[in-house]
Amino acid sequence: MAIRRYPIILLAVAACACQGGGEDKGRSEQVPEVGYRVMRPVSVPIFAELPGRVSAFRTAEVRPQISGVIQRRLFQEGAIVRQGQPLYQIDSSLYRAAANQASANLASAQASAEAAGVRAERYRPLAKEQAIAEQDYTDAAAAARQARAAVAQSRAALSTAEINLRYTRVPAPITGRIGRSLVTEGALVTDNQGEPLAVISVLDPIYVDIQQSSADMLRLRRQLASSGTGAPLTAEVSLKLDDGSTYGLTGVVEFTEVTVDPATGTVTLRARFPNPQGILLPGMFVRASFAQAQVGNAYLVPQVAVTRDPRGGAQVLLVGKGDRAVVRQVTATQTRGSDWIVTAGLRPGDRVITQGTGKARPGKPVKPVSETAPQKIRTGESKSAGPGKGG
Repeated sequence: MAIRRYPIILLAVAACACQGGGEDKGRSEQVPEVGYRVMRPVSVPIFAELPGRVSAFRTAEVRPQISGVIQRRLFQEGAIVRQGQPLYQIDSSLYRAAANQASANLASAQASAEAAGVRAERYRPLAKEQAIAEQDYTDAAAAARQARAAVAQSRAALSTAEINLRYTRVPAPITGRIGRSLVTEGALVTDNQGEPLAVISVLDPIYVDIQQSSADMLRLRRQLASSGTGAPLTAEVSLKLDDGSTYGLTGVVEFTEVTVDPATGTVTLRARFPNPQGILLPGMFVRASFAQAQVGNAYLVPQVAVTRDPRGGAQVLLVGKGDRAVVRQVTATQTRGSDWIVTAGLRPGDRVITQGTGKARPGKPVKPVSETAPQKIRTGESKSAGPGKGG
């Protein structure tokens, strides 16, 4: 009985083997299903994220215009000061004495001029009647004019002395926030010293100087010129601070420098920001993000759909004629979020494979389905998987 069972067992194993081979062959020849996106041209802003440094909107150095000893500091460090507000008091005793002396000299010159003028007026009729020599009248008239000139000189000297006396109180040149005092009471200051007494800065609004390499700027301009659809933008700028947080207010790019810094090879773009709370301080490093240009007739392609060839060129898979996968070389140099910005290589209506790219093969048929279509779960596959897992 045992000898008769062997052929039956062999036939059963052979049948199972044939059945399994048929299933594997069917699976290998199954057309893969892929998701695609229909390409439509759009206008895409090109964003740039560049380093920048905060600088004050206006800055003024407080400097003495006379020499003397600081007697008092008349402001609170870090406070807001108004234009013309006195900040320092310099010892005024010498300058007050000089003003008094100039005033006395003016009075003396005025008295001398008055006497000389009266003498000249008395000599005039006498000279006409030839009661005195003509030369005596000429000398008297010249002396009167010299006395009047001396009065003008004394008046100018008094004005200078009064100005110097007024400079003993050092005023604020602009309205803004003043920093720490760089001198203390008792310090000797001069009118030509190099170090300022203090620095006043206007911090609202405030500037952010953004640095961009000249090579990147030239590349952008060439790209816009070659496409014929690019246009520069004066866009809003957002900032990211050193701690990674985002500054809550946006600014606007005001101008671009017309020269390149020979030391760094960069061009400076200046943006103006409101700073009502004083969060931005001069000298801070930030990251600025803004739309630098607008590119028209571009296509947004998911990054997962773009691959690179051995030379580094970008390429995508399309659903071509007869629902076959086709490779297309494209130009993709920048990203926007999760998409590549493709500026060349695609046409309106192209179906770019965005899902199932690993299953699609160039020249092979595919089953295209819109990427927005809901996915269907095959119950047959799940049932077959169950026994296989337990088998």
